[in-house]
Amino acid sequence: MTTIAFELSGELTIYAAQDIRQRLLEQLEHLAAEGPDCLEIDVSGITEADTAGVQLLLAARNHAEACGAGLRLVAPSQALTEVLSLLGLDGHFDVRLPGGHPASLG
Repeated sequence: MTTIAFELSGELTIYAAQDIRQRLLEQLEHLAAEGPDCLEIDVSGITEADTAGVQLLLAARNHAEACGAGLRLVAPSQALTEVLSLLGLDGHFDVRLPGGHPASLG
């Protein structure tokens, strides 16, 4: 399985949404052009998250799936885990521990 890996850190909020959206779009363009199986995002450094940030991740996941690929969140921080749980979206992402082992957000 080929992957494109990159990292998101800091705020995953409405205040950072435009910058994050642009970074995600660049990675999704690589995904579409290069044809790897998965976009892997290290989210261990997320310090704060809100619904706008989660919407970006959902949109990225949907775009990846439309390209025939997957989107994987690696080592989600407590801040991101709490927001995903609060929104009832903890089962909507492929979540992995560092090293690739499956993880649960619950």
